[in-house]
Amino acid sequence: MILPRHDFTTPSSPKHASVRLILLAAAMLRVVSVAADPASLEGKIMCGYQGWFAAEDDGMGVGWRHYGFHAERDVCQIEMWPDVTGFGVDELFASPLKLADGTAAQVFSSAHPRTVLRHFEWMREHGIDGVFLQRFGASLGNEKSRAFCDRVLANVRAAAKATGRTWSLMYDLSGLRAEQIEALVMQDWKRMRNELRIIDDPTYQRHGGRPVVAVWGIGFNDGRKYALEDTARLLRFMRDNPEFGGMTVMAGVPFGWRTLDRDAVADAALHEVLESAAIISPWAVGRYNSPDNAAREIARVHDADAAWCKERGKEYLPVVFPGFSWRNLMKSRGQDAKLNAIPRRDGEFLWRQAMERARHGSRMLYVAMFDEMDEGTAIFKCTSTVPQGTEGFVTYGEKPSDHYLWLTGEIGRVLRGEKGVSDVMPAR
Repeated sequence: MILPRHDFTTPSSPKHASVRLILLAAAMLRVVSVAADPASLEGKIMCGYQGWFAAEDDGMGVGWRHYGFHAERDVCQIEMWPDVTGFGVDELFASPLKLADGTAAQVFSSAHPRTVLRHFEWMREHGIDGVFLQRFGASLGNEKSRAFCDRVLANVRAAAKATGRTWSLMYDLSGLRAEQIEALVMQDWKRMRNELRIIDDPTYQRHGGRPVVAVWGIGFNDGRKYALEDTARLLRFMRDNPEFGGMTVMAGVPFGWRTLDRDAVADAALHEVLESAAIISPWAVGRYNSPDNAAREIARVHDADAAWCKERGKEYLPVVFPGFSWRNLMKSRGQDAKLNAIPRRDGEFLWRQAMERARHGSRMLYVAMFDEMDEGTAIFKCTSTVPQGTEGFVTYGEKPSDHYLWLTGEIGRVLRGEKGVSDVMPAR
């Protein structure tokens, strides 16, 4: 059975339409859920889920979002090419780029409920517990952009239910001005609570007896147009507001958050802001570039970071990542960058980070990211059959397209104590 192409954009209720189609697709795919426990992050392997890829004719009206295709030129801004093997005809969108045989290279749209369900089914199959769904504040001021974000949100909620995965909302403050934190993010959060009632979902992730909401972009020294106090008000609102608070608030912070150096603002007020957070999650992407370098950096900061958190009754949620590359993305902005800047080494880079964190006591990890093709950090299925005539793509080489999904699942087994910590990457 094939669903009508793009029919998912027509119903008046995006949430209910996505739920109906995903439940239908789940039956078609014979999903058998082995539910992840949403009560705690302990023992969880969670991924960031961007969900921001849109196709020009997917019915959402936002164009080639995050693909960066141009019909007149062989360019794009993604660094990896998604493996769409087995996708339904209604899920495939022909890009302007061509494969070696002259056929159009196909991609997906995150607005399609069945595609999001496939992603969550891959998580279920490989033992990945759930996601932090990224919701970018800068995308909420435009009606079409907000509608796209809402569509993806509805898809994620339905897919999590169908596959027994957990999920939590993460607001990314990148690109916002100070006044927009209240006008866009706080107002959106009120709608999430009052209208969409997201925390009522039985699959919504909780920790410490409360539902989790994450705020990313606190205390970075990269010239953001909002101040620490602006983020402090947001965290207090989510934690303490009588109507919209009551949350376990997770703060996405710079790698140098505790020592107030490297990528962090040199301002002790950052620590005061973090008093309102229950979970501290330092951003590690790009902060080291080899397995040995990662092990040294983690050994240098982990114990002191974790101790700071423990003394203040907070949890410590480290970030691990498989590699990094953004040559195509930078070229689309008129800048130069190296392809495959931080090599994956067939998974050794990701594995060593995770094992070092586990060796130092971590029992929960955030993998960045599930579907981030723009910066080459995706762990989902990608292919080595890539388009011609561009700057090139990062591939998994001879490894199967689900190699990093499998490896992430193996990391989860270590976190749950099902297997021991080892610097030697497991054989499949």
